[in-house]
Amino acid sequence: MISFVLGVEDLADTRFAISPLHETVLSLRVLREPGRHALLLPWRRSVMGRLGGVDTRLLLALVGASHALPDFLTPRPPVFAPVFAEELAVVRSAPAALVRRDLAAAHAPDPLPEVLAAEGDRAVLAVRDAVCDVLAHYWRVALEPSWPRLRLVMEADTTYRARRLAVGGARALFADMHPNLRWRDGVLHIGQMIGRHRVEASGRGLLLMPSVFAHKPAPPVSPLEPPMLSYPCRAVATLWAAPPPVQASALAALLGPARARLLALLEEPLPTVELARRLAVTPSAVSQHLRVLRGAGLVTGVRDGRHVLYRRSPLGDGLAAAPPGQRDSSG
Repeated sequence: MISFVLGVEDLADTRFAISPLHETVLSLRVLREPGRHALLLPWRRSVMGRLGGVDTRLLLALVGASHALPDFLTPRPPVFAPVFAEELAVVRSAPAALVRRDLAAAHAPDPLPEVLAAEGDRAVLAVRDAVCDVLAHYWRVALEPSWPRLRLVMEADTTYRARRLAVGGARALFADMHPNLRWRDGVLHIGQMIGRHRVEASGRGLLLMPSVFAHKPAPPVSPLEPPMLSYPCRAVATLWAAPPPVQASALAALLGPARARLLALLEEPLPTVELARRLAVTPSAVSQHLRVLRGAGLVTGVRDGRHVLYRRSPLGDGLAAAPPGQRDSSG
């Protein structure tokens, strides 16, 4: 078990980030062991044919037998949504001692794979640079094309989590994040981990990162790193799901297919970005439809931090839940 000890100031400094580099590195687990990631098999199938020019032997060697990954490949993002190239530049500057330590920790107690083994600082830095070059290529062909969709689902998760924190504090924030997480007496316990250490935040705060590719909470391997946690985000199963089908009904005829689909989705509170992702349209298009539905009294909106959460009004509920025979009746 790994534990993060968080004081009052650390909770005040708890923040979220969405990292393209973290997602790129975590996705290597899906390539290596697809059986553990059933929800991500559509993504894996879609990218396998594009990896012909990528040195997958080097990439997959980064994943340890325990599924650990070297910490130097996932530096702490300084902002909410860093740029991949800027994050990779931080990795390229990692000193040889840090690279050597983190590679060894990810593979312990086993020796390093031959492709990663190096003697002397110059050779270790050459391995680091080779890994960065391959990661940049892998990002371009495997993650970057779908990044807008991935980012939208992670942004929707941060909105949900921020609301949980605002309404119920840390206990509510972690309550449904993952079964391996437990919050008690100012300590966040992460179960089912290979590591066994306790990290004092000591004013460094806690960084939370929703992840499409994390199948369970993933803290840093080293106890020397500040508290940071990637966790499985909500709605991953919807990423490759087809949009709701258009029904040949009076509701669709009345509102139009797009607005009828939108009203159907608003059974739960959702922000514009998540609605756009699920409908495979632009956020601006969703905003236009929402203005019409809101003006008709069919949806309501409540601001939640950076986003507005929309939901059907009682009138919208009644219209969306009307028996099919009534909706299809011509009168």
